[in-house]
Amino acid sequence: MNREELLSQLKDDYLVRALGFDGQVRAFAIRSTKTVYEAQLRHQTTPVVSAALGRTLTIGSMMGVMQKGETKVTLKVEGDGPIGKIIVDSDTSGHVRGYVSHPRVESSSFVNADGHTKLKVGEAVGRGNLSVIKDMGLRDFIGGQSPIQTGEISEDFTYYFAVSEQVPSVVGAGVLVYPEDESIIAAGGLIVQLMPDATEETIALLEQRVAALKPISMLIGEEKTPEEMLELILGDTLEVLDRIPVKFQCTCSREKLATAIVALGPDEIQDMIDEDGGAEAVCHFCSEHYQYSVDELRELREKSLEKA
Repeated sequence: MNREELLSQLKDDYLVRALGFDGQVRAFAIRSTKTVYEAQLRHQTTPVVSAALGRTLTIGSMMGVMQKGETKVTLKVEGDGPIGKIIVDSDTSGHVRGYVSHPRVESSSFVNADGHTKLKVGEAVGRGNLSVIKDMGLRDFIGGQSPIQTGEISEDFTYYFAVSEQVPSVVGAGVLVYPEDESIIAAGGLIVQLMPDATEETIALLEQRVAALKPISMLIGEEKTPEEMLELILGDTLEVLDRIPVKFQCTCSREKLATAIVALGPDEIQDMIDEDGGAEAVCHFCSEHYQYSVDELRELREKSLEKA
């Protein structure tokens, strides 16, 4: 089956935005299985890379919806592990895209105390920094950065919220991969944040419930919905504000990549004409291929000359 046929068999992803404890807590939860599977199919990621990229896509989707207006968010996880950089873009409408420098990295796994197989994501990501850049459509971007703590992604963004945005948060994201064919079984996550007026009683109760919470990978493996995941923490105080569709969506196009070719300059474009008899441009984010004929390259060369 092709990519579209495989994805058509899955339920559509969605994200829940909610409040709890009479507004003392704000929370987000997501089912991101189809989104992560599309990323895996586009980039042909190995299981450990699918887990790292999938967790970042899952968290990025929720962080995009956290913003206001037309704000766009870029997450960069830049560790010294073998997979290299993870880059994810998202917006307030539930659209997300992402890629990783080295999608075919292999990694060992281990069986943890509860008998479940766990991929060594932290080892593949390594140590370094993660950054969050918010584009609000103004001249300057707003950004924050923090050191990678474990490379497991969820813990790293928990730390980021605490030190860079000063918001006590619980961040969890999980991806289950079928190793035989590298397909995605399930993916999802949640972010729960304390508001400034949260009482000590609320904080203590949240800490108890978070401590008792199963790993996110187990919850999504049990096919818990986003609402059900939030109920485990917020109980009957859960107030769902809205449900937002989520999907992998790239913003690339032939026109945008043609503009990038123009920026290369007339000499390099002429080399493409003389040596290659055409050109192929590939989008990093979605792996779409765009072909440009010699005639199209000549037109782009003329535009490049006009800009010179």
